[in-house]
Amino acid sequence: MAIRDLIPWTRRETALPARGSFGFPSLREEVDRWFGDFFGDRDFWPLWPSDGGFAETFTPKVDVTETDKEVRVMADLPGMEEKDIQVDLTDDGLTIRGERKSEHEEKRGGFYRSERSYGSFERFITLPGPVEKDKAEALFKNGVLTVTVPKSPEALRSHRRIEVKKG
Repeated sequence: MAIRDLIPWTRRETALPARGSFGFPSLREEVDRWFGDFFGDRDFWPLWPSDGGFAETFTPKVDVTETDKEVRVMADLPGMEEKDIQVDLTDDGLTIRGERKSEHEEKRGGFYRSERSYGSFERFITLPGPVEKDKAEALFKNGVLTVTVPKSPEALRSHRRIEVKKG
């Protein structure tokens, strides 16, 4: 047997191996998964390669806390003004939507730079049970929107603690 017989592409009777054999598809899928896990939430990446830049993929971060008497939703909306934010409360939940506009212009010596980005966002938060819609309040301060929604009396009565017994 000659060395030439051991090289697959020199044998005419044997076709080349199918693309991706030798375990490469699984390696590529694994690397894609790693990058997907790391870059999964794209809104933290300010210049992600897309058509519209940052404002297109902006999704505000939201914290939802619940006490015995109320539900509080806090949304981070940096660089926005209260006139650009709309809050709607329905039986199903709370919707926060708005439009983010960013313009930056810089002139120095022989240098000029102008950047603009626009985009709208919408977040829907499901509320845990019935609430008193007419007593809800929204406050916007230092780029943070805080919406406080009191629970309805029926929601307060429906709470029941169950004793845990040793089995």
